[in-house]
Amino acid sequence: MIYTVSLNPSIDYHIWLPSLQVGRITGATKEMKMAGGKGINVSKVLKNLGKESVALGFIGGFTGEFIAQEMEALEISTSFIKVEGDSRINVKMKAETETDISGVSPEISAEAFAQLMDQIQNLHKDDYLVLAGSVPKSLRSDTYETMMDILAKKGLQIALDASGDALKRGITKKPFFIKPNHHELGELFGVTIATPMEAYQYAKRVVDQGVENVIVSLAGKGAVFVNQRGAYVAQFSESKPVNSIGAGDSVVAGFLYAKSEQMEEADAFHFAIACGTATALSEGFCTPATISNYLPTIQVAKI
Repeated sequence: MIYTVSLNPSIDYHIWLPSLQVGRITGATKEMKMAGGKGINVSKVLKNLGKESVALGFIGGFTGEFIAQEMEALEISTSFIKVEGDSRINVKMKAETETDISGVSPEISAEAFAQLMDQIQNLHKDDYLVLAGSVPKSLRSDTYETMMDILAKKGLQIALDASGDALKRGITKKPFFIKPNHHELGELFGVTIATPMEAYQYAKRVVDQGVENVIVSLAGKGAVFVNQRGAYVAQFSESKPVNSIGAGDSVVAGFLYAKSEQMEEADAFHFAIACGTATALSEGFCTPATISNYLPTIQVAKI
């Protein structure tokens, strides 16, 4: 089974505006509200692919109820822990450019966190666990590291999709899979990464530290996959994204789906990038149909 953890889920409120003018009232042309959080997004994409998962994490208040109800309507299994306070609302404004406003997270008590620890300690060796997204300020910055320490002896496959200090700390625990973009990977080493070859060189250094699989996205310049057995680069035509929300989460979901289906590594990488591309160029998450449309447009080659 694949389990996803969203420590900081949200309602994502997408709003389309003809233009964004500060200090003036502007009528929206379209709006959409949906349960968000990187782990939740991974579970949604897995559902589209026909793969079951269980979404874990913290929800609170009327916004938390909205998240739970949407997941139930989508028939995605959850085991959320309720906390005091409201789950946050993130605003995604789409006008001349896209502007994101992240809401305030509820307080996560020590008791609630202990409940989550109890849940993950019941996972088995054959399970996958996705640790994705930001860590609420009420939790320690080494929360992901702590969770990975607890699970170290179980041997299950852990995917870590985080940035900054959480990613830097997590790498030391040798996860099964990470998916930084080129900015996040460059930040780890204090460099600027602009080309697939540069991404390969630094991803290889991460693999040499014990991370099993690394996919680095380079926006319109493709993506790179590296592990100890080889390395591949994916190239595709640069297109203006329709939707910037969930493309990276779709890559994570696509790779885990492919690995759970025993795909060869090059094929798993190819499929994952097609998932991310299909989401980026659609208003919703990728589907088998949109993935099939984009697979032939992506060229994968050995490095």
